[in-house]
Amino acid sequence: MKLLLVDDDAFLRDMYATKFNQKGHTVEVAESGVAGLRALEKDNTFEIILLDMVMPGMNGIDFIKKVKDTYPDSNMKFIVLSNQGQREDIEAAESIGVAGYIVKAESIPSEVVSKVEELYQS
Repeated sequence: MKLLLVDDDAFLRDMYATKFNQKGHTVEVAESGVAGLRALEKDNTFEIILLDMVMPGMNGIDFIKKVKDTYPDSNMKFIVLSNQGQREDIEAAESIGVAGYIVKAESIPSEVVSKVEELYQS
């Protein structure tokens, strides 16, 4: 699985990248929505985009909309990994077609990897 991980928290970004790499996945990281868009300009063949909802400059919803507008024929799946676990946050993400929504505080890193792998297969 080829994954783009977009999160402004350097510690979490590096930890999740390591966990996915250990499971044999290819991971590129970006520290913001803008950096994520730049990464996609270079390579838009990611199968999964795993992203935070709250980031400086561009939130997760705006990032997803921009990617979908820019790459309308892409089969990339979006999975949110966020501390924002309110029902309205989840519903907002689901309304724009995310494949899944994982609340960081409710999952240890190995569970996050497993959930992303499951969502990738579905």
